[in-house]
Amino acid sequence: MSGIVAGINDREPVTRGRKDSLPRVDLDGEGFSLEDCACTLRPVMSDSNASSRFKPRALAFGFWTLLGLSYALSAGLSDLSEGQAANWGRLATWYLASFWLWMLLVPLIGWLGRQTAGKGWGRFCLAHVPASIAMALAQVLIRVGVFWTLWGASLTTVHGLGEYLQREFVFNFYFAQLTYWVILAVLRGMDSRRHLRDERLRSAQLETQLAQSQLQAMRMQLQPHFLFNTLNAISALALAEPNRARRMIARLGDLLRLTLEERHAPLVALSHELELVRCYLEIQHERFQDRLQTQFDVADDTLQAAIPGMLLQPLVENALRHGLLDKTTPGCLLIRARRESGYLHLLVEDDGLGLPEGGVIDGVGLGTTRERLRMQFEDSASLEIQPRQDGGTRVQLRLPFRVHAEVVTA
Repeated sequence: MSGIVAGINDREPVTRGRKDSLPRVDLDGEGFSLEDCACTLRPVMSDSNASSRFKPRALAFGFWTLLGLSYALSAGLSDLSEGQAANWGRLATWYLASFWLWMLLVPLIGWLGRQTAGKGWGRFCLAHVPASIAMALAQVLIRVGVFWTLWGASLTTVHGLGEYLQREFVFNFYFAQLTYWVILAVLRGMDSRRHLRDERLRSAQLETQLAQSQLQAMRMQLQPHFLFNTLNAISALALAEPNRARRMIARLGDLLRLTLEERHAPLVALSHELELVRCYLEIQHERFQDRLQTQFDVADDTLQAAIPGMLLQPLVENALRHGLLDKTTPGCLLIRARRESGYLHLLVEDDGLGLPEGGVIDGVGLGTTRERLRMQFEDSASLEIQPRQDGGTRVQLRLPFRVHAEVVTA
């Protein structure tokens, strides 16, 4: 497997203003002014807004037209099945006039529905019962009037508009009333579904913000803990070996720079985390010299994996403090990363003193690491601590493999 095996010692927006204040850019001898770019911004945005307004209107018109034509086709086929000739022009006029009128009334019905939503049944009935009667009456009168204007002269069974209206009014008024209430119910259902979706989205956003805040709080808890331990190590050398102490302070500066670079990001690239761990181990190597040997075994395809920031550092620190630094002989620390079956597998292993007799006790480092994994990945991530057969401790992490966002955008 390809990988990295290394030791510790390997090393402008559009603005308003005067025309002459906008610079000119030359590309291959042909220049253009930022003024030219600014002039095209508003028409493009206007065209986009007009397109976004036109599309839903065109869809609504197509829907109601298709509905009217389907009713006309159904009525025509019914006439043909009964042995009568189908007058397709009359049928299309009758049904298209009906459904186009409802298309024009839908915004008003929707507005009335929103005005009475949640105001009680009394106000609901007070608004919609008269509105349904008025709109049904207007729809029937206009529909009959339009049809009579276009086809009245060809009707032989009636002798005037009043007689035709009297014949058609009762059923069509009832059907218009029914249509009003069906449209109102559908619109209210769509509004309720939209509100529910918005509430769920808001709830998800709040939960995400809460989780990020909690993760940031845990990370802030971890950083002072780590900094305190590192400064403690430096102070032990400040008087006895000032040159080594100065080198440790320089490396601590590098380490703090790396932590500040990603202080607001819940996830960082594994390569960034390994660089931070390497800086930390260089500080410890300055302190313990040949007593500490470190090896990195990291597969190339894992370097861009997204992991919580400062995930490995507390595990490495625990391995040093509780396993390696109390040994009288040199100790070795191994950090390994592999990608298997959609998961990132991380290993921090030492050949130190091993686990205490009472078992593992989660301190600030381990406890915070477990909680951060749980909050970031829920049950998809795990952290296991086991003794090594030859002595020492093995910490294994498994988390979903995700490519870091900066790599995806690049």
